[in-house]
Amino acid sequence: IAERLPQIFPEGTEHRNYLIREMAAKTIYVMFYAGAIEGSDCWVRPSQVTDMTDEQALLTDTESRKAWVKMMLSNKKKKPGNPWYAANSREPVRDETIRTGLIPLQAVVVRQGIPTTSSKPTYALQKGFSELFSINLYGDDLDAAIENWQKRYLSKAAITRLKLMKDYGSEDSESVQIKFPDGAIRKLEPGPSSLISKAVIEEFAPRFLKKPKVLWLSESGNKVVAQDEALAKALGLQIDPSRTLPDIILVDLGDDSSGLEILVVFTEVVASDGPINRQRKEILTTLATEAGFDPEHLAFLTAFLDRSSQPFKKSISELAWGSYAWFSTEPDYIIDLREHDESVKLTSLSNRNK
Repeated sequence: IAERLPQIFPEGTEHRNYLIREMAAKTIYVMFYAGAIEGSDCWVRPSQVTDMTDEQALLTDTESRKAWVKMMLSNKKKKPGNPWYAANSREPVRDETIRTGLIPLQAVVVRQGIPTTSSKPTYALQKGFSELFSINLYGDDLDAAIENWQKRYLSKAAITRLKLMKDYGSEDSESVQIKFPDGAIRKLEPGPSSLISKAVIEEFAPRFLKKPKVLWLSESGNKVVAQDEALAKALGLQIDPSRTLPDIILVDLGDDSSGLEILVVFTEVVASDGPINRQRKEILTTLATEAGFDPEHLAFLTAFLDRSSQPFKKSISELAWGSYAWFSTEPDYIIDLREHDESVKLTSLSNRNK
């Protein structure tokens, strides 16, 4: 079970940490042990997971399992010798592993007609999900079964996110080709940073900018991949590679109807660390204002692979107010870290988002 969970719930799955940890594997094991599979009319409650012991788990014959279930659900339940978890661990099993992790992804079904405050057992494995753990299923057959289950039971948004996670998480190719807004092709060394850079230019730019241009693109080791000197000169921006420049500088040239409003988007790509924090934002703002740009024509973006990735979790507390965060696996969405000089009510923000 522990080996297959990361395959069933790959990188990019929401609340993946709850779904692939040991507690999840043990929860699923207890459901199998008790025969709690959709259609069997057998159910478990969290206390059965916390009270299970290694000794009991080894007694896999039918009579031993039935006797254990009967004893665990009786009023004269014996105190287990060395339980898997402390009694107060029932909440993480119920609230994190089952309710937050497994139920939303339809891996676990809930017994109907039972009050939420009832102590009766109410959880069972969804039948299709339970079949993914068959010992007779392996290799290509296992991969196909997992993919079919994901397509059938995960939401469209979840499937899209997993696909993009796979596409932008692959480092198998010898180089990463990026197609610029003007059709030009550039190559970067393979790696997670290059894949996120590709997503920024190919996915973010056309979605969030009216008329995007790539002014600057670099990769690890400050290697300059692309630099539009003519555009930089026209904008009055001094692009000095010896200075601390971001990974990507995008420019939105707007359109005629908008009065050719120009927006310079300083972008940091974070595969491990290095987001746009307060200090980084100040440095980049100084660079632009020295070139004569109004701060209102500047934007600051930190690009990540996915919300569930460790780099984002590590960086979120550092992200500068007045900047944006974007994820290549959810290209249609953006986090706006707004800053306001005066108090703003949620009603006005809500209306602004409609």
